Amino acid sequence: MYLDLKADDEDGVVSTSIHYHDVIIIGGGLTGLRAALQVSDSGLNGAIVSKVHPLRSHSVAAQGGMNASLGNVPGEDGTSDSWEMHAYDTVKGSDYLADQDAVERMCREATATVYELEHMGTVWSRLENGKIAQRPFGGAGFPRTCYAADRTGHNALHTLYEQVLDRNIPVYEEFFVTSLVKDSGRCIGCTAIEIMTGKIHGFISKVVLMATGGFGRIFNRSTNALINTGDGQALALDLGVPLKDMEFVQFHPTTLYGTNILMSEGARGEGGILINSRGERFMKRYAPNSMDLAPRDVVARSIEQEIREGRGYDGGYIHLDLTHLGADRIKERLPGIRQIAMDFANVDPINDPVPVQPGQHYSMGGIDVEINGGTIFPGLYAAGECACISVHGANRLGGNSLLETVVYGRLVADKIIKDIKELSEPDSQHMKSAVKAVESKIEEILGRREGASIFKVRENMAETMFQKFGIFRDGQIMEEGLKEIKKMQEKLSHLTPNNKDLAVNQTLIQFLELEGMLKIAEVVACGAIKREESRGSHTRIDYPDRDDDNYLKHTLAVLKEGSIDLSYKSVILGMFEPKERVY
Repeated sequence: MYLDLKADDEDGVVSTSIHYHDVIIIGGGLTGLRAALQVSDSGLNGAIVSKVHPLRSHSVAAQGGMNASLGNVPGEDGTSDSWEMHAYDTVKGSDYLADQDAVERMCREATATVYELEHMGTVWSRLENGKIAQRPFGGAGFPRTCYAADRTGHNALHTLYEQVLDRNIPVYEEFFVTSLVKDSGRCIGCTAIEIMTGKIHGFISKVVLMATGGFGRIFNRSTNALINTGDGQALALDLGVPLKDMEFVQFHPTTLYGTNILMSEGARGEGGILINSRGERFMKRYAPNSMDLAPRDVVARSIEQEIREGRGYDGGYIHLDLTHLGADRIKERLPGIRQIAMDFANVDPINDPVPVQPGQHYSMGGIDVEINGGTIFPGLYAAGECACISVHGANRLGGNSLLETVVYGRLVADKIIKDIKELSEPDSQHMKSAVKAVESKIEEILGRREGASIFKVRENMAETMFQKFGIFRDGQIMEEGLKEIKKMQEKLSHLTPNNKDLAVNQTLIQFLELEGMLKIAEVVACGAIKREESRGSHTRIDYPDRDDDNYLKHTLAVLKEGSIDLSYKSVILGMFEPKERVY
């Protein structure tokens, strides 16, 4: 249903578009698309709202693959993989902070999910016997990562988008969501700016599903797309929904030096090795059993330590060497990696090693949800990287993120389909008021006089986050960083974009993104400072040991009277008891 409220509307809302759907899905990546398909197939009226065209979502950049215990490639001892072994590797890799009921569910669903994508049209790479190919990934006891060369996310995203087009599911593309709207403790939709016109729209729904991805762009060295600004997490925080485990930020070991474009873990899965400036295969010092295929937190710390101790190359990088794999294998299995290296580093991996350094890659934390994706607010759900369900705990294994997006995109949609029957029609009056409030906010921002560059603030924030909340963390340094973030928040509250137009005002959109990013940066900072231990991706040089007695628990952060308030809740165990990780 589509309703236009004109200038003579009795409430005074000027030329505002109000749209009604049963379900609004915010985000057009793999999670959002898969959820939209499930909602549509159930007969509900669902729609996707995305700030970019779905094929520009960050899911398209996922290279390496999707984990599933198909057992198409046996382990080193000839044994076959199982969902239980997949779950064990996931929990162990998470440094035991993952909720094991959610992990079990994901790993049990993995095989069917890979086959489902194949039947929809995803073209997986194949073994000589015709079965779906699988390769080793870090922290995995078996070669279980299914892949489509090194463009797995690209293939899967195009597949799901084709299915969305086939079903004629509405997609509001290039709409930036500005607020979640609530009525009597229930989420009833959202407001959004139509970027091309600057018009504020209202989206009324019984249910909202957040599927907005990560927040990697709060760091200055990141593999994330420019759109990964934590919009969903910031919207949830403003609504009063807790964010969970936000201090756990993954740094990928191998990003291209100078640009931080991802160099897939698949490169090491195919046999690539890491070499320092002395020509040493240094991972034998840090993970003698798994070497270059240790979990990402282990490899990233090892590379950073090599660089800090003077065994990196000038400028701060080491080498990823693929030359021994041979031209045919590189061209077949890693064509995208080769092209990126040639285009952006003027290096052909067939002949020369690739310069790499760690960079921010993934957000283990996110919107606090229970196993079915529900939040504390009826009508609001979340899934994918923007949510913390929590299947990744303190460190995500490569190949589990694509899996999570599609598995929980479908499962959370199933929960929505069930729950929506109990929800009444929302009141449109609250949406009209919310739209007017956003219009007033935009008017106030554009009416400010202080026109200093907001991009300098964003640059300072990203530099502060990487330098003071990066791979290695220290309490005193982080306290300094938090003070800097608070100063940036205060400064931004007085600034205004230089562009005062409403239509196609990307500076305004980036201003609104930055407001949310600074909130997310504060949450990450507060959680990292309070967690006085080292676990997974969170490495404190002043607290180097894991502390299960005090910190085997999730961090919850809420916004109270303008400040971040922290609390904790227990991790769900069950299958595997915490023990020391050895690699």
